[in-house]
Amino acid sequence: MTIDRSIDLAAIEAMAQAAFKTIPAAMREQVKSVVFQVVELPDTETCEELGLESPFDLLGLYRGVPISEQSAWDAPQDLDRIFLYRLPILRYVADTGEDLPHVVRHVLIHEIGHHFGLSDDDMEAIENDA
Repeated sequence: MTIDRSIDLAAIEAMAQAAFKTIPAAMREQVKSVVFQVVELPDTETCEELGLESPFDLLGLYRGVPISEQSAWDAPQDLDRIFLYRLPILRYVADTGEDLPHVVRHVLIHEIGHHFGLSDDDMEAIENDA
């Protein structure tokens, strides 16, 4: 299938914002300091660091120190960030036929889960409950 390139960064961002409103309020409060970014593809450095064969292999990424590993004694090194990658998400949707807003929500919840240091099972439960 072909990627629908008419769906731009702003459209994916709007879907992510709508999805963000569906997660529990207590969790939303704890991710206010996380910067969310929708970009076309992961950069070369990220692809190399993660050993990706293709930049299309990554739909989203959390960069930062999970809350479970933070200490009051540590000085923050950088902003925590969650990246959603537009073209890989669109390709995934084209390949699988899944609903785009559902995929965006799934990726967003998964990356927020990494911010909390959650397991994949924990993230699945949150997604199913929301």
